[in-house]
Amino acid sequence: QVQLVESGGGLVQAGGSLRLSCAASGRTSSVYAMGWFRQAPGKEREFVAFTRWRGGATYYLDSVKGRFTISRDNAKNTVYLQMNSLKPEDTAVYYCAAAEIIRTGYADPKTYNYWGQGTQVTVSP
Repeated sequence: QVQLVESGGGLVQAGGSLRLSCAASGRTSSVYAMGWFRQAPGKEREFVAFTRWRGGATYYLDSVKGRFTISRDNAKNTVYLQMNSLKPEDTAVYYCAAAEIIRTGYADPKTYNYWGQGTQVTVSP
C-alpha cells in the first residue's frame, strides 16, 4: 500500500502562485508514476499533470501548460505541483495519485492505484 498526503492548497488572487506537495509513504518502491488531478464542483475529475516517479517525460493539461510545473524529490518521496499565473477557473480540489503501471493512459484516473485526500485551491478574481 502507498499513502499519499497533499498539502499547500489555499486561497489566492488571480495571477498568484501556489505550490502543492504530495508526500508518499509506504510501499513507494512499487510506484511507477505520479499524477495530479483536480475536481471542481459539479464537474468530473480532470487530469492536470504527470511525471514518472524516476524521471522522464512530463505531461500537462493544455490549459495549464506554461503555468504549472510538476516535479519530484525522490529522496523525500514527494511530488510537487508549482502553479503560477493562477486563474479563477483553476479553482478545484487538487488530488495527487500514484500508479504502479500505466494501464489506460496517464490522463485516465482509472490508471492510478492510490489517491490522496485532496487539497482545496481557490483562486479569487
